[in-house]
Amino acid sequence: MRVLLVLPAEKSIFNYLVPVTWALRTAGHEVHVASLPRFASTITQAGLTAVPVGHDRDPWRITENRPEERAALRAGVAAPYDLYDVPGSATWDYLRDGMTAAVKGWHRLTNFPMLADLVSYTRYWEPDLVLWEPLCYAGAIAAKACGAAHGRLLFGIDVFGATRVDYLRTQARQAPADRVDPLADWLGSYARKYGFDAGEDLAVGDFTIDQLPASLSLDAGLDTVRVQFVPYGGAAVVPDWLKRPAERPRVALTLGLTATEVFGGYNVPLSEILLGLSELDVEVVATVAGDVQRTLPPMPSNVRMVPYVPWHALAPTCAAVVHHAGAATLATTARHPVPQLALHFHFDQPYLGRKLAEHGAGLEIHTGDATGGGVRDAVARLLTEPAFKARAADLRDEIFALPTPNELAGTLEELTAKHRTR
Repeated sequence: MRVLLVLPAEKSIFNYLVPVTWALRTAGHEVHVASLPRFASTITQAGLTAVPVGHDRDPWRITENRPEERAALRAGVAAPYDLYDVPGSATWDYLRDGMTAAVKGWHRLTNFPMLADLVSYTRYWEPDLVLWEPLCYAGAIAAKACGAAHGRLLFGIDVFGATRVDYLRTQARQAPADRVDPLADWLGSYARKYGFDAGEDLAVGDFTIDQLPASLSLDAGLDTVRVQFVPYGGAAVVPDWLKRPAERPRVALTLGLTATEVFGGYNVPLSEILLGLSELDVEVVATVAGDVQRTLPPMPSNVRMVPYVPWHALAPTCAAVVHHAGAATLATTARHPVPQLALHFHFDQPYLGRKLAEHGAGLEIHTGDATGGGVRDAVARLLTEPAFKARAADLRDEIFALPTPNELAGTLEELTAKHRTR
């Protein structure tokens, strides 16, 4: 069958989706990946076929020299999908106002530039299945326009589907005059334009592919297929120092690429944390952007700072890791019996950090509470209390019990036959 993956021009999201895409390719299916033209080289570097659609528009670059607009854009990406950051925040006012702002802002900004060209391509190429990143509604619209089955391919917990379910549940309790639904109205306008009936599948897909185990997931109550997460981080080279065993227990620290590439810096006292970790009898390996490294004071000899190292190669060599609770980083580490400390900030990070701690495979600290001493003491617990490693092994086993991406291919063939309308 023909499969089209549709996603925004965001490398961190694309990397998370590559293994499932390749599994379909190696199962014998013809696979294309559609995104903005500037992203074509990233797609082809992964050995996949790129379909440039629409015209380039990078909201982060547009606001690069306008900090107030960038801050508003950053907030707009989260709301209303950050409601799981603070339990109990799903009020109607928050959901209604947040969804209205999201549709007028981020959703239009990221989907409109590719939509018309994408619909034209799907009507020409006639894919059987369209997989789309959960905020790339252009994929759902284009799939419906050509009669393809379509599903969401998650890059983390399903805050988007769960928010949609909570929105509809809360909307039903409002007075009829206040039951607004800006997302349905926006998607419905494209359904009318391209000549098909609007349905809730435009918001949540015919089905959802979740790459996290149940212990780390947010159950939205939707038709979900769970698959084992397999890491891919782009071009990867194992450095010389990683070819040898560590002389002391190794502790790795990463705060993610997005912190510096998009948001302009880290939101924790990095030098304080590194100095605190150096007080332990460990080898610290920290991935720190080069320009940030130059601003830090000299570090003790047991602290190694590198701009990048393949996390899937580093994590198995560690006795513990510290990270920002990014889904891919956390899930990559979880494939090994390695305890984790999550320094979470916003969006889905607090939820993932809580789920990790509830499972017992690690600990969590909000970045607003992170200090050098606090991080040092938490890591000392991870290294010395056997229960953390035992629960990390249980989490690894739960992941390995899930179907691999290759095993998922047959399920997707069945779902395609069920939902395709052409």
